[in-house]
Amino acid sequence: MGVTTFTEEITSPITPIRLFKALIVDSKSLIPKLLPQFVENVVLLQGDGGAGSIEQVNFTKGNPFEFVKHRIDELDKENMVCKYTMIEGDPLGQNLDFISHEIKIEESKINIGGCICKMTTNYHGIGDFFAKEEDIKDGKDSAMGIYKTVETYLIQNPNLYT
Repeated sequence: MGVTTFTEEITSPITPIRLFKALIVDSKSLIPKLLPQFVENVVLLQGDGGAGSIEQVNFTKGNPFEFVKHRIDELDKENMVCKYTMIEGDPLGQNLDFISHEIKIEESKINIGGCICKMTTNYHGIGDFFAKEEDIKDGKDSAMGIYKTVETYLIQNPNLYT
């Protein structure tokens, strides 16, 4: 099995705890609210939303994907770390077994009052398949779009998630 790893660091003017609460803890209700043209709903299929839980993201009709299922591997609210794995869904296609993600949000030492969002994604190929940058461009762009949408929402609503 080939594993390809991509990392990304994004700075934000939002405090770490606000971004973590909105982007991770409340994503099941916030993402469909902010992006109703793409995400129909997020359904908790198993568990309480913490480690071991499985959730299904259902996309709206007309999107290239119908759904994805994520398993929450770790949800550390104190250290603002979330690890989850895409275990089922159209984006895996014929070449990927699963995709694991780690998101860590920490205080920025440069942008006082803001944060740094560190994201690591591991694409686990089937057989000898290794994902290339062009293979995952759409997924990466989609994740960045969600991030920027949540960030903009928090900037426009400074009293939410405090």
